[in-house]
Amino acid sequence: MIRVLFVCLGNICRSPMAEAVLRHKVREAGLDDRIVIDSAGTGDWHIGKSPHEGTRRLLDEKRISWEGIKARQVAKEDLRKFDYIVAMDNSNLGNLQSMARELGNGSAPKLYRLLDFVPAQQLENVPDPYYTGNFEEVYDMVDESCDAMLAKIMGDLALPEK
Repeated sequence: MIRVLFVCLGNICRSPMAEAVLRHKVREAGLDDRIVIDSAGTGDWHIGKSPHEGTRRLLDEKRISWEGIKARQVAKEDLRKFDYIVAMDNSNLGNLQSMARELGNGSAPKLYRLLDFVPAQQLENVPDPYYTGNFEEVYDMVDESCDAMLAKIMGDLALPEK
């Protein structure tokens, strides 16, 4: 079983979008019994809330389910539990790296930025649509990155791409 955690600031825009998109792709690939996806935020402002209405509206338009996704805060245990921990930006990555240092157990979790999966992407950070309002731009980045990430995971599982 491969476990993936997406992390952003409040866990209502970017990371739940990535969670829903990758879940959709994993389901379409018939791998939902092999790959578990979750999301969390570094902040605690939105714990228990559904994704932002801009994220929900866009996912609804794309016919991608966001059912059951509720905001939560990332915890130190997550760094031990997940195989891929994917930050949306450098700030989120820095927070995760600090948490990993606090664990001090010598086994560093696999920490990535989402856009690391698309080497041709010139940006490092997925902009936060909570502030920019550009949910479509974020969706395009998430969609492309999730395709590349799923291909990597399938390679790690030694599965043929579909």
